[in-house]
Amino acid sequence: MEPARLRAILARTPGLVAAHFPATRDLTAMDPGGEVLAALLAQPLPRRARDWLETPDHRLIDADLRSINANGYQILCCLDPGYPPALARIQAAPAVLYVRGNPRALACPTLTFVGAPHASAAGLESARRFAAELSRAGLSISSGLAEGIDTAAQQGLLAADQAGIAVCTAGFDHIHPARSAQLAAQVCARGCLISLFAPGTPPRRYHFPLRNRLLATLAAAVLVVEAAAGSGALSVAAQARALQRRVFAVPGSIRDPQSRACNQLIRDGATLVQHPSELLQDLNLQDIQNITQTTTGSDRGPPLDNKYEMLLDAAGFEPVDIDILALRTGWSGHAVASMLLLLELQGRIAPQPGGRYCRLS
Repeated sequence: MEPARLRAILARTPGLVAAHFPATRDLTAMDPGGEVLAALLAQPLPRRARDWLETPDHRLIDADLRSINANGYQILCCLDPGYPPALARIQAAPAVLYVRGNPRALACPTLTFVGAPHASAAGLESARRFAAELSRAGLSISSGLAEGIDTAAQQGLLAADQAGIAVCTAGFDHIHPARSAQLAAQVCARGCLISLFAPGTPPRRYHFPLRNRLLATLAAAVLVVEAAAGSGALSVAAQARALQRRVFAVPGSIRDPQSRACNQLIRDGATLVQHPSELLQDLNLQDIQNITQTTTGSDRGPPLDNKYEMLLDAAGFEPVDIDILALRTGWSGHAVASMLLLLELQGRIAPQPGGRYCRLS
């Protein structure tokens, strides 16, 4: 049996996990096909896995191979040297991953970003900044392709011209959400996409918990940047803790619903971080590469006169509308709106839904 066909069969085997493979084996060094299947069938296997391995649907495998060959996908087995080290230590890790792009990012210590899909401008900026600086320091950044924090993390590492990992909820020909297709292509050009799902598989509701579990097991640590109560980010954090991975959280305002989960995680034992260097220090990864500690002043750009500083102080770090700012400062709404325009152009304020504004720095 050809190695490519063997991998496609293993990838389609239901219920197959890394623990089912004999230890200390290397798929590339084994006799193609016969030895691998014989070794697997000699192990205790779920009935559905055994049935498939004994009589695989070769028409389905042929279709998979056509798609894999046409699009340059790879199938990475838990027996391969390039299989992610963090996954290799977990017995329940997936036996096989579909990979699109360059899998070199899978060999580095990985930090998984999770958070709110409807994040604030400040939360998005934090995710982009953390991802950019931590990726420059030598960490691989992984996240999903969801809107909000997931997307911002990927944008941050792309802006830093670094390779990262995006974990998909469907086959590579069904990127979800569809509006993330361009982002997925950009991630793939520098790093890789990985998936548990074969080509042609559309997204399903039950795929999301599986994606979240893969995000948790792939990571050396998890960083939560804004998350509401009951979000999928909490599921990833809980699974990471169960696997004895470190969980970090960026704190937020006690009045912001999007920060409640992060604040609760910190109360429950997650490590509070306000700068990427703190995370590296806690992970003992600061020797990968020193990142420059950015001071608050150097992030702000040109100095502002006192009135603009007063307006920023009045805004705080929670979304606020012009009427409230006018009330807090005693200035007219027209004057406040004019000043906000300049602050927005300088990247210090970002507009929010409902005519509100959020301070960024």
